[in-house]
Amino acid sequence: MISDRLFSRRSCALPAGNEYNALMNIWTYFIDEHALGEVFAGFPIWGLLLAIAFTVFLLSRGADWMIDGAVNLALRTRLPKIIIGATILSLGTTAPEAFVSVMAAFMGNPGLALGNGVGSIIADTGLIFGLTAIIAAPPMNKWILNRTGWWQIGSAVLLIALAGLAVLLNPEQPIIGRPMGLLLLIFLVVYMVMTYKWARSGSDPSPITETEMEMEEHEKLASLFITLLTLFGGLILVIIASRLLIPAAGETARRMGVPDDVIAATMVAFGTSLPELTTAIAAIRKGHPEITVGNIVGADVLNALFVIGAASLAVPLAIPPTFFRFHFPFMLLILISFRVFIGMDKDGHFRRWQGAWLLGLYVLYVTLQYIVI
Repeated sequence: MISDRLFSRRSCALPAGNEYNALMNIWTYFIDEHALGEVFAGFPIWGLLLAIAFTVFLLSRGADWMIDGAVNLALRTRLPKIIIGATILSLGTTAPEAFVSVMAAFMGNPGLALGNGVGSIIADTGLIFGLTAIIAAPPMNKWILNRTGWWQIGSAVLLIALAGLAVLLNPEQPIIGRPMGLLLLIFLVVYMVMTYKWARSGSDPSPITETEMEMEEHEKLASLFITLLTLFGGLILVIIASRLLIPAAGETARRMGVPDDVIAATMVAFGTSLPELTTAIAAIRKGHPEITVGNIVGADVLNALFVIGAASLAVPLAIPPTFFRFHFPFMLLILISFRVFIGMDKDGHFRRWQGAWLLGLYVLYVTLQYIVI
């Protein structure tokens, strides 16, 4: 009996190393696109289509939970929904990009981080907000956007200024080094604190609409625990599904004869902004497009300050010449357009033609990559 018990304890203890290895393999698949691609390369075509359908379902379900949780949190805290989108949701949707960028830098591919951050800003504002404005003409909270909006363009200008300083310091091989990364992260903390203070200052004339107040009075809101569980549970679903969908779709496209360079220039860039896109679709469908506005503005700030700042703090990031003649100008053009549209507001809404302009700039950006780069 004693020997049986000892054997049982040993057998329970043995898998610990295997569990650790399995956990590390999971992290590897989450970080490394090539590892995920190799997994899906062994799938038959029907298996790939089934995987795509399943991940799209997970994306939709997770985004629904995120929006429900965000709306409940806004009602509970009496913070404007645009602030919830600009802080909690944007942190959640950009955290995977920051993690992947930092790990990619550690694994010897630091160029991915800079491209990921800048490309996501362009995709978020051009593609995702452009589509949102075309479909829903979202409301414009000028009191908030006149503050967070300047951070949106200011963080991009700061990034370009640091890149220019890097050229002056080392013309042959400019890099965004650790001190610059630390500066970006310090500005990130300042942005989060100021955003919270703005939301709590009470200067916003209508943080919660009358309809929402009536809903709060007549309907029992979910508990704070359920609200946070719904919000972060949906976020986890969106992150997992977005990481699985792109390599599955890429492998399917490859089986259908789509060239690898086309896949790299479209699906990879699209994949980094997939959580924001899914959140935008769910917010529009549930009648809360202002959450999308906040999420886009917050994600742009975080991509410049958080994603690039964290990655450059881990490993200095080299700046290829193409960023100065192509990526940075397009990023500024799209962000300046967004800022101009805020200044043009007369009725408290973005216009559909403004969304079409931003979407057109994004399409032009993607198209010119085949010519300029």
